Amino acid sequence: MSIRPIKRLVKAKPTLEGAGVHLRRAFGFGSTSDFDPFLLLDDFRNDIPQDYLAGFPWHPHRGIETITYVLAGTVEHGDSMGNRGAIAAGDVQWMTAGRGIVHQEMPKGDAVGRMHGFQLWANLPASLKMTAPRYQEVKAVEIPDVTDDDGTRARVVCGSFWGKRGPVDGIAADPIYLDVTVPPGHRKTLPVETTRHAFAYVFAGAGKFCNASGPLAVPTEGIGWADTSPPTEAENRSLILFDSGDEVTVQAGDEGIRFLLVSGKPLKEPVAWYGPIVMNTQAELQQAYLELSEGTFLKPAAPG
Repeated sequence: MSIRPIKRLVKAKPTLEGAGVHLRRAFGFGSTSDFDPFLLLDDFRNDIPQDYLAGFPWHPHRGIETITYVLAGTVEHGDSMGNRGAIAAGDVQWMTAGRGIVHQEMPKGDAVGRMHGFQLWANLPASLKMTAPRYQEVKAVEIPDVTDDDGTRARVVCGSFWGKRGPVDGIAADPIYLDVTVPPGHRKTLPVETTRHAFAYVFAGAGKFCNASGPLAVPTEGIGWADTSPPTEAENRSLILFDSGDEVTVQAGDEGIRFLLVSGKPLKEPVAWYGPIVMNTQAELQQAYLELSEGTFLKPAAPG
């Protein structure tokens, strides 16, 4: 077994999106090859209603999938196909934009004004860029919640983990999307397939992720690796990008640690990206925006 070294540790950066929503971007835009097949991760946790209520009015998507995971508050959505709905605390919406969709996402806080959650973008391979749009809306009670002997918990949104399978299926990148909580002071090793790119995003508590580079590849008996260098402290809004290996190890701090652990098989395809549309070539990207300007962006459903 080999622990994945830490390739990069960064803090999510404040940014504005939609009609003026204040959020933190963990990664996205620029070069995303290290995160392939994922493109962007936004942390939209906010306790100030005027900073998020303007929401994300009608906008297009093509060539990607968006994964919205709500922790508090609700997100009401509508789209060009006539779908309407809302996702609340613990719920997930997995939208495959495919050949094109126009939708809106409007956040509303809970009773004390909290609007907490994340949105992850996953790329679609060239063969599925123009597939039919599709929604998978999953309620909190449908997401398996498995607890290990030491109290470590994992909500399995997508993929298989610890003998449970998440309810989201049929996703091109075959991702594993977990919400992991490790109790205070515990050290936990979690498996991640070697063929995948993987990252963690901390959103509660803090801890140290073991960096397998240097002397810690083979720890000295009697010396705790978390007390030596180079394990790296990861706190709220820390993004950890892992290098290759087949497991990650974390030492939870005094308040425990909670983080998203996401992995997926890289597509290894060229990316042409502007705003909410991600294609493989600049010509395809230009065609998409031409169709938007001409009113031909939305494609009719195939007959039958």
